Amino acid sequence: MSSLLIKSAKIVNEGQQFVGDVFIKDGFIEQIGSTLNIPSDREINAEGKYLLPGCIDDQVHFREPGLTHKAEIFTESRAAVAGGITSFMEMPNTVPNTITQELLEDKYNIASKRSLANYSFFMGATNDNLDEVLKTDPKNVCGIKIFMGSSTGNMLVDNEKTLESIFSSTPMLIATHCEDEETIQRNMEVFKQKYGENISPEMHPLIRNAEACYKSSSFAVDLAKKHNSRLHILHISSAKETALFDNSILLKDKKITAEACVHHLWFSDKDYAEKGNWIKWNPAIKTEEDRKAIFEAVLDGRIDVIATDHAPHTIEEKSKPYLQAPSGGPLVQHSLLAMLEFYHKNEISIEKIVEKMAHNPAICFNVEKRGFIREGYWADLVLVDFKAHSLVSKDNIISKCGWSPFEGHEFSSAISHTIVSGNLVYENGKFIESGSGRRLKFT
Repeated sequence: MSSLLIKSAKIVNEGQQFVGDVFIKDGFIEQIGSTLNIPSDREINAEGKYLLPGCIDDQVHFREPGLTHKAEIFTESRAAVAGGITSFMEMPNTVPNTITQELLEDKYNIASKRSLANYSFFMGATNDNLDEVLKTDPKNVCGIKIFMGSSTGNMLVDNEKTLESIFSSTPMLIATHCEDEETIQRNMEVFKQKYGENISPEMHPLIRNAEACYKSSSFAVDLAKKHNSRLHILHISSAKETALFDNSILLKDKKITAEACVHHLWFSDKDYAEKGNWIKWNPAIKTEEDRKAIFEAVLDGRIDVIATDHAPHTIEEKSKPYLQAPSGGPLVQHSLLAMLEFYHKNEISIEKIVEKMAHNPAICFNVEKRGFIREGYWADLVLVDFKAHSLVSKDNIISKCGWSPFEGHEFSSAISHTIVSGNLVYENGKFIESGSGRRLKFT
């Protein structure tokens, strides 16, 4: 589609709301106005609907290559655009781990043929691949990912000399998963001695506790301050960690930033009794006090970005006993709807949601010409209908794994249209797969 005109939408952008039209041509927003009458290949009447910049999710696990029984770039990018996410940044703990430049480019090649959403992939760090890490092109890759906590394969980076080398030598954004492995293993031994194999999901936040998170996060912050590094700490899960971050300076001037995930804003440890392994994530969902503190840090600017950590596993895998069940779950299809639910409850403004899910990821990662509704920018847009509801059921879950922690919940909004790089890819429950996502670029 070469041109598209969106008429009479309630546009939410850069802290403002106004009714207007948006004309899109050859992938870009060409004009924004109040009464545009421009010939176009397609016109959408958006009267009464909200037009938002598409969400940029800076943390997903789409499982390809190597784990495609759980998910694929194609299936999960479909779920993403159905949920209003137009761009994603995917993690390196696939199989094989993305720890060489060749393996990194392999993922870009897959996405160029298969992704409905725009895409970027993190380069993975290990204890012994610094030379490969330093080859990463900051204009074409979103950042370097360090697992400072247990992960799959060879991706736990626990050598302090290696961490010093990465933080001191790379000019790129360093994204970290922060949980202290020694603390977790010590806690696990205590629970195994007491309960044997009968450890239950309710114990997950006691094993992977706030102290493990704070010890690792504070260490990462100390390293970043020491070397003046660009650090982005992912999925903050405890109240204690929120004190590590600053809201006294503009985001564009911050060297240390943080992300919260939807599940840490929505669930608390009281939900394990009902949800069990279905809300088993690393870092763990913790107390109601932690949840409220994270939400407050999102609102006051200490936490900059809201993302998903979308990490699907099969129903069979998640149905195993706690010690065998993997951590993670699918969220991209419902993350924007979940945050809008907080808006409907008057707990957050729609402008703040747009800031945390579109504007700020673009600023944090210096994404080129995305994340805002601006003339000259790529047309990554989502139309939301507040008059329609969305009941989550097995019949309408798009992720390949076929389940959701929100199953049975009815959201008070619905995504009606998603536009990716100027292509209408999703409309009222149907996909238009002729247009594909593009590789994100960084300034």
